[in-house]
Amino acid sequence: MSGSVLCAIDVSQPVDDTKVLKKGALLAAMEGATLDVITVIPDFGMSVVGSFFDKTHTEQAIVEAKSALNKLCVEVLGDEMNANIRHIVAVGTAYEEILKTANAAGSELIVIGAHKPDFKDYLLGPNAARVARHATVSVHIVRS
Repeated sequence: MSGSVLCAIDVSQPVDDTKVLKKGALLAAMEGATLDVITVIPDFGMSVVGSFFDKTHTEQAIVEAKSALNKLCVEVLGDEMNANIRHIVAVGTAYEEILKTANAAGSELIVIGAHKPDFKDYLLGPNAARVARHATVSVHIVRS
């Protein structure tokens, strides 16, 4: 593999996603691929809820998410490895943005975390299941 590995992280759950980030970095290193790390924040501007937020809310959320993503990568992987990572903050629905980014980046593998499934997950489907179902590339799911 000479392309990239896209590792999806939820910066609001850094303890849970440390394992996901380590696995993504390991798989990228094993294959000689670049590591892209993505986090997705919800798009409140498109809903009724969005009217309650300041117009700069999304821009501020992107800056904070990018900072949290960078901090997590440094803490887990170190400064040297972090310097070679492409940090991506997307706005929208998590699974849709992950799939869209993987296609645009030419990723050959998506690494994503999944919690232990609840009954509601069987009815609604978590992001990891949706990514695995709709991805055109291989998906590695890391259980937390």
